[in-house]
Amino acid sequence: MTDVTVIGLGPMGSTMAETFLAAGHDVTVWNRTASKAEPLVAKGARLAATPADTGELLVISQISYQAMYDSLGDLRLDGKVLVNLSSGTPEELRAAARWVAGRGGVLVTGGIMVPPPGIGRPGAYTFYSGPKEPLDRHAETLKALADVHHVGADEGLAMMYYQAQLLVFWSSLTSYMHAVALLGTAGVAPQDFIPYAQETFTGLGGDGPMGFARILGEEIAAGVYPGELNSLHMQAVGLGHAVHALKDAGLETTVPEALKALFERADAEGRGQEGLGTVIESIRKP
Repeated sequence: MTDVTVIGLGPMGSTMAETFLAAGHDVTVWNRTASKAEPLVAKGARLAATPADTGELLVISQISYQAMYDSLGDLRLDGKVLVNLSSGTPEELRAAARWVAGRGGVLVTGGIMVPPPGIGRPGAYTFYSGPKEPLDRHAETLKALADVHHVGADEGLAMMYYQAQLLVFWSSLTSYMHAVALLGTAGVAPQDFIPYAQETFTGLGGDGPMGFARILGEEIAAGVYPGELNSLHMQAVGLGHAVHALKDAGLETTVPEALKALFERADAEGRGQEGLGTVIESIRKP
C-alpha cells in the first residue's frame, strides 16, 4: 500500500482519511486546527507538523481553494502531486494549477460526487481533470474513495462536470419539493406521490420515449429542436398554469417563476414553435 496525506479534516476530509486507513494505506493528516486530527491519529494516522512534512501524494479537502493557499503559504511543493477535491470555480482551479506548478508541484483537480457517508461505497465516483499521468500513477490509491473518472486535461473541467451534476441535482429535487408541497395543500401525503416521481426521474434518464436527457442531448448537439408534436409555446403556457396553481395554493414560487420567465423569453424570441431544447439557445445568450 502507498502513503497518502489528507489535508483538511472537516467531515469530508476526515472520512477520506478513515477510508484510506481502512484500505490499508499509510495515512498522514494535517489540519489548521490540529486537534481535529486526534481521532484519526488514534486510529493509526500520523500527524504532520506542517503540510511540507508529507509524502508525494496530497489529497486536499477544504472549504475553498483559498484555504489551500492559506495552508501551504510559501512552501515548496517539488515532486508532490496535489489532488484537490475542494469546491471552486473552473477558473479558480486553472489558476491554482499554475500556482502549484510555480512551486514545483503538480495539481490534479477533482469533484467527488457523494457526501461523506458515500465515500468508499459502491457507486461513488469522482471527476478528475488535469495531467493524466500523475492521476494514473495514484489511481489505485484514489479508488479507495470513489471510482476515478478523468474528464480531460483542462484543470477546470472536473469542476464543470461536478457543478453540472449539482445543477441537475438541485433543480430536480427543488422541483420535486414544489410538487410535494403543492399536492400537500390538497392533503396528499408525500409517500403517495413517490412512485410517480420515481417514474419520472427514471424515465428522463432512460433510453425509452421519455428519455429526454438523451433526446435533448442529441437535439442540442445537432442544433435542431423539433416541436411539431410538443412546442415550446405550449409548454410555456402549461408552466404558467403550474405557477398559477402554486400561487393559488399559497406557496413560494421564485424558482418556478424564473423557469417560466426563461420559457417565455425563448418563446418571445421567435422559437415558440420549436421544441423544449430550443431553451438552451436563450441560456447560451443571456
